Parts: sequence; C-alpha cells; structure tokens
Amino acid sequence: MTQVSGRALRLYHEAVVIDGLNVSNWDSDEVYVSLNDGGVSAINATIATWENYRETLDHISRWLARFRERSTRILQVETVEDIHRAKRQGKTGIILGWQNTSPIENRLDRLELFHRLGVRIAQVTYHERNLLGDGCMERQDGGLTNFGVDAVKEMNRVGILIDLSHVGVATTMDSIEVSDKPVAITHANAKSHYDHRRNKTDEAIKLMAEKGGVIGATCIRTFLKHSFESNLADYLDAIDHLVDMVGIDHVAIGTDHTQDQPEEFWRYIGSQQGTKFPSTFTQVDEKPKPWRDLYPDELETPDHLPFMSEALLIRGYSDEDIRKILGGNWLRLFEEVWVE
Repeated sequence: MTQVSGRALRLYHEAVVIDGLNVSNWDSDEVYVSLNDGGVSAINATIATWENYRETLDHISRWLARFRERSTRILQVETVEDIHRAKRQGKTGIILGWQNTSPIENRLDRLELFHRLGVRIAQVTYHERNLLGDGCMERQDGGLTNFGVDAVKEMNRVGILIDLSHVGVATTMDSIEVSDKPVAITHANAKSHYDHRRNKTDEAIKLMAEKGGVIGATCIRTFLKHSFESNLADYLDAIDHLVDMVGIDHVAIGTDHTQDQPEEFWRYIGSQQGTKFPSTFTQVDEKPKPWRDLYPDELETPDHLPFMSEALLIRGYSDEDIRKILGGNWLRLFEEVWVE
C-alpha cells in the first residue's frame, strides 16, 4: 500500500485515534512530531517498567516539565474530556501508564497517590514475578497473590485501568475475575493466531471481552505470523482474528511503538528484574535489532497510522467499526473505568 484514499483520510481525521501503548524515547523531538503528524489523539505512554517508587516519581517530574515545554504538541490526560480536548486542539494527549506495578513497592496507598499524579493505566506484572503475581516469562504462574487481589481492588476504587499484556496466564485470569471493572490488554495478539509466549490465550481474551474489556492489537512483527517478514496485511490478519473471536467492540490498536529508542533501552527492558542481562527468560546475548526493523513498513512510526484507515476499509470494515478500532473502543473503556 503506497497511498491513502480521500475517504480513508477523512474517516481517520474525523476519528479519535488512540494508541493503547507507546514506549518511545520521550526525549526525542521526532517522537512528538510523528505523533502530531499522525493525528494521534492520545497514547498510553509508558513511564515505568522496572522502576521503583522514587525513580517513578522522578519520571513524573520530568513529564511535568515536558508538558510545559512541549505544550504546543502534547497535553496530560487525566479524564476522557482531556482526550477530546487534545483532538480539538490538534495535540496528542499523554496518558501516563506503567508496564509494571513495581513503583508502589509494598504500599497499596501509593496507588491513590500515583492516580492523583496522573497515572491512569497500570500493568499488573512485567515479564516476571512481582508482589502482585507472575508475569508471562516466569518459570511458574501461581496467579494473583493476596497483595495482588488487594491491589486490583484498589485500582478499581481509585480509577486506574488494569493492563494484562505481559501478565502470566493464571495471573491474567485471576485479575479479570477479581476486577469489578473491565480490564485491558493494551498491546498483544491472540496466541491461537500466532503462538508467541506473550500473546494471550483465547480463554483470557474471551473472558476479558465478556466483562467489557478491550485488547489493543500490537503490530510488532515478532507477534505476527511471519515474524520479521510480517507486513501490514499480517497485522490486519491479527486484528481480523480478534474481531472474529470477541466482536468489534473489544478490539483496538496497541502498536507498542518504540521510536528512537537506543540499544540501552532494549537491554534494560529485556533484563531480569531490570538488572541482569541477558535474562534467564530470554537468553538473549546478541545486539538488539534496530527499532525500525520491528514494525511493518507502513507502521514504523505514528505518522503512518492513517494507513490503518485505508487498510481497514479494504478489509471491508464499516466506517463505524473503523472508528471503534482506531480509538472509540478505548474511549468507551476509559469512561467506564476512570473515576472523575
């Protein structure tokens, strides 16, 4: 695909476009230019992966400075109305999100503190075991701990959306069952479509959808059928598979973009508990691939996202269904979960 039709562009620019996960280099000017050029209304921006309490507070401090310094391009999202405001102003709304609950350490009360500081999405675990439960790369998966059950309930209470993308199978199911509110899988695909360790089981995806949740399909090639040879059509196949499984109201976009991230970033997120590289769970000892190699050519960066509108039209999706996938389903979920 080399161009986007007028109809697809109009549809895209009318839609509220939300990316369920972006973990790019937040110190790169090009990242913000790309988000604005792509007309992205909001993203779940990862601000913590292995970080502890103090480190995460430092990250939030830096984000407050970014909101001031880049006020012509971005704004902080704390409510659904903030996303609509970003859309009206031609900016990108930044939803502060975590890929691990390590920032609270062993203190449940810190969830409310971080919510007041703007955190609106939190992943229960990242790859390995933490105090809440087990990750998808852990040797064993015992499900949620007692502390994890309490943390899920507390996130429900304060209005933090629970993310299960990197979470172990049993811990995923426990989290969905314990949560009083719908949950998200912000960036993963179905294991039945492509059997990657981090893709999710049909059982989990279906239960998530039954309780009103949303899955953001990731376009990272290693989660698609042809791995590093995967293209835009392969990504659409993954979306089709999810829609066929749980219906149009529960599928969205979660690119997992990593624009301009240097090699040290990959070593950090791929480390065991953020400190040991190579980690036992991946046995990676080669130089990480450049970030551009991870994505289909048409989806390397957020400014390419209008291709999604054209691709979905070609697949036969209606205008209303495309608006849901591009961001409408995320909006509905946020409205249900976030406490204002």
